[in-house]
Amino acid sequence: MEYFEIIVAGIFVNNILLAQFLGNCPFLGTSKKMETAIGMAMAVIFVLVMAGVITWLIYYWLLMPFKLTFLRTISFILVIASLVQFVEMFLKKSIPALYAGLGIFLPLITTNCAVFGACVLNIDKELTFMPALLTSFAYAAGFGLALILFAGVRERILLARVPKPLQDTSIALVTAGIISLSFYAFRGMV
Repeated sequence: MEYFEIIVAGIFVNNILLAQFLGNCPFLGTSKKMETAIGMAMAVIFVLVMAGVITWLIYYWLLMPFKLTFLRTISFILVIASLVQFVEMFLKKSIPALYAGLGIFLPLITTNCAVFGACVLNIDKELTFMPALLTSFAYAAGFGLALILFAGVRERILLARVPKPLQDTSIALVTAGIISLSFYAFRGMV
């Protein structure tokens, strides 16, 4: 039951994007089209889960035993950057349309605070390996869910008649706030 609670908490209650406010740049930037949002969600899910596992292993098997914990930030960033390069090469070769659609936001996963934040939270919470893996997956799934929901709503807003002062970023932020409130309803579950 503990593992189920970790997943529910990571996706809904402690959503990395809507409750912890990490990763807002790609959230607002890649959510204008559903295809781009799905591609970004998949890329972030892969990078975040892999980074969560690898950074946990590096921290507990390398940095802690040799008392090099002060290198945590730089080592985590190097891991994330390497994973993003791998994803970028894969997408460029396999799915060039998605690679072009993600544009500048794909390399920005390297500096996406949601990915780095999830890795740091796993260490700061002193999680063992399996809970750290599940938390990374839950944060990634929560990020993807929020991004895809937001993209769907934004596509519908494009068809609506929005007052001029609320167009573009303004209505996007209002919409993000409303979606965030819907996730807030899960607070009492876990």
